[in-house]
Amino acid sequence: AKLGRCPVVLGSATPSVQSYQNTANGRFRLLELKKRVNRHPLPEISLVDLKEYKDIWGVDRIITPVMQKAIQRSLDHGEQALVFLNRRGYANYPVCRECGKSLACRDCDVTMTFHMGLGSYQCHLCGFSRPENTLCPECGSDRIRPLGFGTEKIETMIKTLFPDARTTRMDQDTTRRKGSMVKILKNIRNRNVDIIVGTQMLAKGHDFPSITMVGVICADLTLSLPDFRAGERTFQLLAQVAGRAGRGDVPGRVVMQTYNPDHFIIKASQKQDYQEFFNNETPFRKALNYPPFSRMIQLKISGTTYPKVEAYARTVADVLSRMPECSGADAGVQILGPVESPIQKISSRFRWQILVRGQSSAQVSQAVKTMMAAPE
Repeated sequence: AKLGRCPVVLGSATPSVQSYQNTANGRFRLLELKKRVNRHPLPEISLVDLKEYKDIWGVDRIITPVMQKAIQRSLDHGEQALVFLNRRGYANYPVCRECGKSLACRDCDVTMTFHMGLGSYQCHLCGFSRPENTLCPECGSDRIRPLGFGTEKIETMIKTLFPDARTTRMDQDTTRRKGSMVKILKNIRNRNVDIIVGTQMLAKGHDFPSITMVGVICADLTLSLPDFRAGERTFQLLAQVAGRAGRGDVPGRVVMQTYNPDHFIIKASQKQDYQEFFNNETPFRKALNYPPFSRMIQLKISGTTYPKVEAYARTVADVLSRMPECSGADAGVQILGPVESPIQKISSRFRWQILVRGQSSAQVSQAVKTMMAAPE
């Protein structure tokens, strides 16, 4: 834009906190669209507290009666329903009944996910797989029980609850083959499907006027991730998936299941009020000096030998701390870490990280460039 001397338009119903802060600072000019296309009303969103179902076993604990009734209502009116869960597979926590150990990936520090259609346990990070009849690596038992749930299990439950409905699933597993995604989208558009189960693939960018009901199985999945943007991304995802409902002439309805109905992000998502989210999120960012109130670079160090990775990460942090920008009482750049990454090992590579933070992006960048140029 600078080279061409032309304006740039950033368009989003859920802008990043950084972008919206730039409008508050006067760096960006804010243009607001107060109405939906064709003046269609926003969907009505109701919250379901999953804590009320904690003592219930079976399908009702995952797909609550409130959501079941909403889906049935859509089916009775000849409309389509979308059931959203941002987790694929059948069960995401296989555990041995004998020793209690979870079935973990051989090369990553994560549990494997059972995929019934593939008949195997899969690692979603590196692709390593084990057969369905695998034995427990700890005790050799064959009594491995797949706990948890993903879109594949939700699809099975939906087909059991609504046997006469035409159900399809759209996630990374069902769209691997060339043309499969286009085929699914055409079936939805042509009303050959009644209920769609999907991940964030369906959350944004799609316009299906016949979808009048959206059910969110668990709105909290991404809320507690070890990332300062976890709340922002949760709000964006929930607002976007709720926006799939009521895009035609019939008003939309959304049932959002959550363990945290009083959380400000869940409340703002229910009201579809970005301003409320922003007003509640920015005080936390400011108190912790996170962007947009600072500039930050994350350095990732990985390798196949744990002691070497740890030693190198500490060396990098030590070199950074001696930089002019990072040392002294008036230092403009702060070094956070080194620490192990939230997922300590992926594909047999151990991972550490360092955060370089400061008020000036030029200072933060210069500190990292000087460190990179320093002799080993």
